[in-house]
Amino acid sequence: MTEPSAVPDDNSLDGLRQRLSRFAAARDWEPFHTPKNLAAALSVEAGELLEIFQWLTPDQSAAVMTDPDTAHRVRDEVADVLAYLLQFCTVTGVDPLAALAAKIDRNELRFPAPGRPDGPRRSD
Repeated sequence: MTEPSAVPDDNSLDGLRQRLSRFAAARDWEPFHTPKNLAAALSVEAGELLEIFQWLTPDQSAAVMTDPDTAHRVRDEVADVLAYLLQFCTVTGVDPLAALAAKIDRNELRFPAPGRPDGPRRSD
């Protein structure tokens, strides 16, 4: 039996984080990748994603991926948002999957499904 490789698949979350780190290092961008700068860049890219949907009706926004040009823009902006989020997590030491799992756990307690007494009700 062979041991699993210690190098993550480039398309895994860890692999993508490493690729982003190598990309930034090769260009000497690390000094600029501070938590503040990465959070700002993340916000800008999220705004660019929102811009695609800004004046669309609900029906138009639901069908946005049917237009190849718009779908390409959406995928690019999603990639930019994810890239900056992963870079932010790398710099701050946040495990994004663990953070998400913990947040879902808290939300399940704060907002139980209707008719289920398995958690406290929100009082505000």
